[in-house]
Amino acid sequence: MVFVWTAFFAVALVVATVLIHYEVLRATSRLVTTVPIAARTRILLVLAGIFTAHILEVCLYALAYMLMSDHLGIGWVGGASTGSFADFFYFSITCYTTLGLGDVFPSGAMRIVAGIEALNGFVLIGWSTSFTYLAMERFWREGRKPPLA
Repeated sequence: MVFVWTAFFAVALVVATVLIHYEVLRATSRLVTTVPIAARTRILLVLAGIFTAHILEVCLYALAYMLMSDHLGIGWVGGASTGSFADFFYFSITCYTTLGLGDVFPSGAMRIVAGIEALNGFVLIGWSTSFTYLAMERFWREGRKPPLA
């Protein structure tokens, strides 16, 4: 039964983070193309949108770890952890970015969700990279002044 709950959390978190990422990038794309601002500022807005999406996604995973650990007994976070939200956030961000320092680590079935988070974060970071590249290519062209004839 624990595996079923763990699989449910992993799938639900992947779906939720993909939806968050899509909606934030879509809203960011709309904003930067409709607001009359300089090209450099558009790139900054793109990056702010991307960071916002990633932080929301990390927070969602942190809340899920807290729920799994404190209320459902699916696993726990060991090591240098006090069980605070800050510890779950720190653990989540090390998983999401595939950094994996090891000073805080998952135990029990929660390990499966942590592994899925690393894969999920890797894919979403790649998506953000692609989005940033496309925005920079577009807005850098707009920001260039035509050569003097």
